Parts: sequence; structure tokens; C-alpha cells
Amino acid sequence: MPTFEQFRLPDAGEGLTEAEIVAWHVVVGDTVTVNQTIVEIETAKSIVELPSPFDGVVTELLVASGVTVEVGTPIIVFDVDPTGAAPTGAAPAGAGPTDAAPAASGGAPPAVPAATEPVASAVAVPAAPADEASGAVLVGYGVAGQPTARRPRRVPTLVAPSAAIASAGAVRLNRSAQVLAKPPVRKLARDLGVDLDSVSPTGPGGIVTREDVLAMSAQGSARALATYAGDDQPWLASGKVSAGGRQTRVPVKSVRKRTAEAMVASAFTAPHVTVFHTIDVTKMMKLVTRLRADKEFADVRVTPLLITAKALLLAVHRHPEINASWDESAQEIVYKHYINLGIAASTPRGLVVPNIKDAHRLGLKELAQEIATLTATARAGRTSPADMSDGTITITNVGVFGIDTGTPILNPGEAAILAFGAIREQPWVHKGKIKKRLVTQLALSFDHRLVDGGLGSRLLADVAAVLEDPAQALVWG
Repeated sequence: MPTFEQFRLPDAGEGLTEAEIVAWHVVVGDTVTVNQTIVEIETAKSIVELPSPFDGVVTELLVASGVTVEVGTPIIVFDVDPTGAAPTGAAPAGAGPTDAAPAASGGAPPAVPAATEPVASAVAVPAAPADEASGAVLVGYGVAGQPTARRPRRVPTLVAPSAAIASAGAVRLNRSAQVLAKPPVRKLARDLGVDLDSVSPTGPGGIVTREDVLAMSAQGSARALATYAGDDQPWLASGKVSAGGRQTRVPVKSVRKRTAEAMVASAFTAPHVTVFHTIDVTKMMKLVTRLRADKEFADVRVTPLLITAKALLLAVHRHPEINASWDESAQEIVYKHYINLGIAASTPRGLVVPNIKDAHRLGLKELAQEIATLTATARAGRTSPADMSDGTITITNVGVFGIDTGTPILNPGEAAILAFGAIREQPWVHKGKIKKRLVTQLALSFDHRLVDGGLGSRLLADVAAVLEDPAQALVWG
């Protein structure tokens, strides 16, 4: 007899309670092996690839792509003994009443639930005990027993997002082609950005006239510099367009939702203070140029951010009391004897702050390699939850956007964050004369419960001292 095993959504890290199924890497009928990647999920922090805990054949996908489910929900069924003969009419454990059973002669395995069926009905499966629910799963995959019923969730059509967008675009084009309008009027509509589908025709026989297009253009003139619902904008793809096409509502979820919650909690829990410093970084930029030409650094990217990161690490070493966090529940200050340096990274999925573990132990070249790996992984959406946990202090490089400075909000659980601004040529008093120098601005925000103005100012002054004269690092190194 076939032996069916369900795989329940595991906690991908740090007590996360739910995740979205992004993409399946397997289909019904595929043979898989232990540790083979079967699905990508998006947690509140990152995209994670989940490996199979079983050897066997995929018999059911219980959750469609695009659906968010809670940890412990069955998401896939395997036949771990596919050579066994199934009795006629037998269905795998957890199958819904409408699922077709494979024929004894080896017919097609059960299909994925139809798009019009609520997937929640497929996952309302009696929970197995915690020691039986996952079988020989990978380390950390065991989960507690789940309730016998689960709150239904809205289920999107089982169509890949890109295909759905393409289909919507095709429908839109077909409708536009059916609108009655002369070629000059169509050209005018294209030039003005007017959707002919939205124009009410006043010409004979329902034809759209030039005046109709101009009138619609005037109504939408306030939108001239905005995006349109049909534009190719990834951040609009998952949204719902209003009836008039003037708004798109996109659910807040995953990384952006977690970031928003964390930033609000940080802003209203930790009393923020920010100090600023404008400095001459001409010598630092000369060092960057020399390092870029040094064969020892030929295989790494040397940037001003690298020197700033090193300067911050030296400054924290001189003022270790800033490397701390506030434990509200225990009413304790936790001082960290290591530096996990966070680098804020802007990604298509929102702001993430992965950190370099034990950054204080790294030389300049190793630090450059870690920064490059960290940012590339973050922009690819592959940062693991572990890489974003236990940060101790953060740098946000607003200068890459041409911004001079800002008042950054603390990453939760940290006492300070440094903003590094754009480097610009400016007139500067140097050795008693006004000269053209390279200048930037630094801003340090800190938790005033942990850090007073004196400590925060001293730390920022030390960072500035190294950036103004990198030789100072040899004195403090």
C-alpha cells in the first residue's frame, strides 16, 4: 500500500507564525529526494527555500502560490512508498472529498485543487501528534499539533503572477481594439495617455471622437505625472485597481509589513536623539583610490562605505558601552561583547538590515567581501532570518541616493545607527585657505535610555576622525 506523508510549513526562524508560498519547484507526480528544494516561501523577513524532508513522489500540493498560511499548516503530500499498490478508489491522507484517486493500474496522481476551490478546505486536516506529524524531518522541522479546522483564507487563482499580468494586459488590449475610433483619434489617445476603454463615446454609432478623448484627458490631468494601473510596475502587480482606475490597493505583507511594525515600535519605544557632523573626507577618498589600485584588493569592491564601516567598528571598540540593547521585560541593559554590523539595504521587497556577524574580527579586505556578499544576497531576496537577527549597530548609506543626511530610526534591539551621506565637492577652509574639498555629513541616532549625548557625540567624533584622516586608524587599531 502507498504510504502518504504530509509536510507542514515549518518555522523558518525566530518564531515566525506565517509565510507566503511564493513558488513551487515541484509538481504532482515528481519524484523527490531528501533535502531537494521543493518550494520557496516568503516570511516577514526574507525568501527561504524549503527542502523536502522525504524521499518519495509528490501526490498533492495543498496550498497554491500566493497564499499565506500559518506555521504547521500541511502544504504538500508525498507518497513515500510509491511502489506499493493502492486499492481502487483509495485517496491519500488529507485529500478532499472531490479529489480523484489514482487508478490501481498507475493512473495520473491527484491533481492540484482547482483554482475555484478554497484551498482552506484541503488543509482542514485532523492534526497528527507532534511526534508523528512530520516523520523523519530535518532538524527544526518538528511542529506542535495543529487545530482540526483552520480559518479560511482568500485564495488567488492558480496562475503564475507573470501569466496573470500578461493575461490582464491581453484582455485590456483586446477591449481597446474593439472600441470604435478613427486612427487619428487613437493616436491622440496614445499621445495623451488616455485609455479608450474609459472614454464615453458621443459620436454617431458609438464612435469615440476627438472631443471625447480631450475631455477625458482634462479629467485625468491631475494624474499626468503619476503611474497608471496598467503600467509595468512590479509593486502594483499584487494590488486591486479601483473602479475608476485612479487607485491601486496593495496588501501590506512580508518584509514591508515587518519593517513597518518594527519601525513604529522602535520610534515610539526608544527615545531617539540624533547628532550631526559635517567633515572633510578628501584624504579618505584618496585612500579609496589607492586601495582600488592595490593588487591585494583587486578581487573586492572598495567603496567609501567600507572605510566608514571600519571607522565605526574602531569607534565602537573605543566606546563599547554603546554596543548594547534595552530589555524592557527584564528591565536590564544588555551589553554585547561582539559587534554584528548591520548594513541597511534597499531592495524591491522593502528595506532589510542583514548584519555581518563578528565584524570586529575582520580585516579590511574580509570586511569588503562580507559587505559585497551581504548586499547582493539582500537585493536578490535571499537573506535568511538568521542573517537579520542579533544586530548590534547599523549603518545606513543614504549617500547612494544623493541625500546629504537624515535622522535614521533605530533598528529594533540596537542602541545606535549611523547615516552616511553623499560626498560632494564644496568650498572648505583647509590650512587657513578656502579650497575645494570633498565633504560629507554624518548623522548618528541613538537610544537616549542607553546613550547620553556625551557618549553619542564622542562616538560620532571618533568616526569622523578616522574618515578625515585614515591614518588615525593605525593609532587606535
